[in-house]
Amino acid sequence: MKKTVVIVEDDRGLREQLVTILETAPDIKCLGAFMSAEEALPEILSKLPDVVLMDIKLPGMSGIQCVAEIKKSAPNMQVIMVTIYEDSERIFRALKSGANGYLVKSSPPEQLLEAIRDVSKGGAPMSSHIASKVVKHFHLVGNSPTESENLSPREREVLDLLSSGFIYKEIGDKLNIGTETVRTYVKNICQKMHVRSRLEAVARHKSESY
Repeated sequence: MKKTVVIVEDDRGLREQLVTILETAPDIKCLGAFMSAEEALPEILSKLPDVVLMDIKLPGMSGIQCVAEIKKSAPNMQVIMVTIYEDSERIFRALKSGANGYLVKSSPPEQLLEAIRDVSKGGAPMSSHIASKVVKHFHLVGNSPTESENLSPREREVLDLLSSGFIYKEIGDKLNIGTETVRTYVKNICQKMHVRSRLEAVARHKSESY
């Protein structure tokens, strides 16, 4: 079954470019592309796509506010921020609002498509230098260095691999366990670390190694 996607991007040229990229993938279907959060939100909640590609800076309601609204009604919907903004505060706010991934607009088309596939499987796609900024932000705001101490050895293994950029299937292959078992471990990790998303768990874990 094709993964369904909705795009929210106010730049017409980029919006059309994203649609074109999605049309090249046989396993992905674009359900619509919108220029504002106000226009997109009712359509997103009506069509319930698998993934939303969301710009941060939009006319009117921001992308971060839109993510928060989406998550209120559809908490399991996957949202990837696609933006030119790389400052830590915007990234952190997007993450806190419930974003599941964060890519810069300069990312190559194949990386965007892989991010959609990855996040649909439970991954947390994030450009490597974005990950570094998020980690530094968590470090600077002073998270407790002992938050992951109560993780089991296997949970810590899973978190280490997740922090290294591996998706669930790859983690399962490395540890000789099923993908669903990996999902269960990640769910337990997030609960123990008191975080809302895989992205935040990875970022906090990495910040503890500084």
